[in-house]
Amino acid sequence: MGAHPQPTVIPGDRFITYQDKRAREMSWRPQYRSSKFRNVYGKVANREHCFDGIPITKNVHDNHFCAVNARFLAIVTESAGGGSFLVIPLEQTGRIEPNYPKVCGHQGNVLDIKWNPFIDNVIASCSEDTSVRIWEIPEGGLKRNMTEALLQLHGHSRRVGLVEWHPTTNNILFSAGYDYKVLIWNLDVGEPVKMIDCHTDVILCMSFNTDGSLLTTTCKDKKLRVIEPRSGRVLQEASCKNHRVNRVVFLGNMKRLLTTGVSRWNTRQIALWDQEDLSMPLTEEEIDGLSGLLFPFYDADTHMLYLAGKGDGNIRYYEISTEKPYLSYLMEFRSPAPQKGLGVMPKHGLDVSACEVFRFYKLVTLKGLIEPISMIVPRRSDSYQEDIYPMTPGTEPALTPDEWLGGINRDPVLMSLKEGYKRSSKVVFKAPIREKKSIVVNGIDLLENVPPRTENELLRMFFRQQDEIRRLKEELAQKDVRIRQLQLELKNLRNSPKNC
Repeated sequence: MGAHPQPTVIPGDRFITYQDKRAREMSWRPQYRSSKFRNVYGKVANREHCFDGIPITKNVHDNHFCAVNARFLAIVTESAGGGSFLVIPLEQTGRIEPNYPKVCGHQGNVLDIKWNPFIDNVIASCSEDTSVRIWEIPEGGLKRNMTEALLQLHGHSRRVGLVEWHPTTNNILFSAGYDYKVLIWNLDVGEPVKMIDCHTDVILCMSFNTDGSLLTTTCKDKKLRVIEPRSGRVLQEASCKNHRVNRVVFLGNMKRLLTTGVSRWNTRQIALWDQEDLSMPLTEEEIDGLSGLLFPFYDADTHMLYLAGKGDGNIRYYEISTEKPYLSYLMEFRSPAPQKGLGVMPKHGLDVSACEVFRFYKLVTLKGLIEPISMIVPRRSDSYQEDIYPMTPGTEPALTPDEWLGGINRDPVLMSLKEGYKRSSKVVFKAPIREKKSIVVNGIDLLENVPPRTENELLRMFFRQQDEIRRLKEELAQKDVRIRQLQLELKNLRNSPKNC
């Protein structure tokens, strides 16, 4: 029988066993971090469950060009003579016919589309024609081309690049244009009710906190801002010189922001910020040396962050915590097909029986293909997994537009995915009856003077106005001459002998 190792004596210490010594020597090793999401994997849908034959737009604008909800998939398409997008019922997978009906009322390229979070068949679009439009999709999808919108919203003087619905309030829509303005629309009356005018360049991204009381934006002027939207007041501002920000997302109720951008060495980078102190990021992490934009997606229910690169086929995912190291890398989904943009299914549209926690709809431009990618937590049990599906924001609004505009904040109305996720919303969109009156924004009556939609149109309008000014001046000069003639005639009449 072998002898047991003798206790080792370390000066200043008591007797230490061999096992204690080994434990000390190994204490430098990283501790194993337990996480229920460390094995999440991406599963691509079979070809018959993809959407094929779609002429995806070739526009280079940095948006997703895709929006999805529990009933419909909308994709911006390539078209001549104006902007259009397809709306396809989710169950209608497979090859899409070339003459499939489109939503085609815009006079310029469509730059962004977003579904109303509370009404499944209402979608907002914005375009290079300076307008924002609200569309109501018929039950079962389109049977013919749709050219008439429920509402046409004119307020921007240049093209409109972004639209976002308020997360808790029905019928409040935000739009950001290349005129550096953010307009807040009350769709109950069909008018802009507020204007946020604090940006000095093009707005790149907008994101809300959970209750919609704060708005954060990134801008081409290299600044990250946290804004109180109802007053337009900038609460926090960061000048990002070393980390040039592109996209930003609020991380639920953590009071944190996450931005994606480019480092001073032109590598792709992410940064985590405290929303109440933007003087310095809490942490920065370099991702890779590729040039495509990084799109961030955050799931507040699982605290998972997904990073998808435009122009490559990778989706990295992380788990986020409130304590250091804040970001914990989980895994990476890889695909050889580059993505132009990604739509994200709302939580109530996921397949909970398959333990699906997130679903992307990937735009593959070269193949004209929309490819669903499910992020799945591997579980052996077929029963409902309550720990990965907490109560989540549902399809009922928490506030009316008047309540929110009056200063009330309220958290989202939550729903359980166990039994309530099939339930349809009771909210119905009613287009306002619009009376003929003036809507003045920045000194322009928007009903009388629709702003020019392109630079060429702006030049044409300028020359028309110059001709009109010249004509009016000539008319005014002729009237001056006529007035002088009449004054002379009146004077002669008064001085004539007959009147003496």
